[in-house]
Amino acid sequence: MSELTRIPAPDGVAAAAQYSHVVMGTGRFVAIAGQLALDEQGEPVGASDPAAQARQVFENLRRCLAAAGATFDDVVKLTYFVTDMAHMPAIRAARAEHISDDRLPAASAVQVAALVRPEFLLEVEAFAVVAE
Repeated sequence: MSELTRIPAPDGVAAAAQYSHVVMGTGRFVAIAGQLALDEQGEPVGASDPAAQARQVFENLRRCLAAAGATFDDVVKLTYFVTDMAHMPAIRAARAEHISDDRLPAASAVQVAALVRPEFLLEVEAFAVVAE
């Protein structure tokens, strides 16, 4: 029987990021979702600096993966929800530092409207499969 465990963001990651994992037989499916372009206080990092925000996203994603017992090598899918597609090169550059293009298909990007604050990157979803 699979069990779902919802876990708050690990130390050093804004509470807007949460992750969960499902134990499935001999392995785990880890799902991470959240506004990962935020610092520990929940404020946008480098609001006018897409590269700094993208680096923060992947650092927070790395921390969430580590807390779930996973690494970037375990990630099978990434989806970005962005407000401005012009910032995708910064996101792709930060991604390339952690995940090689030949290992993981290019992530999908979905453009969404900023409802409250204009962070260029509203949310990231990452899915990882971890062998036990």
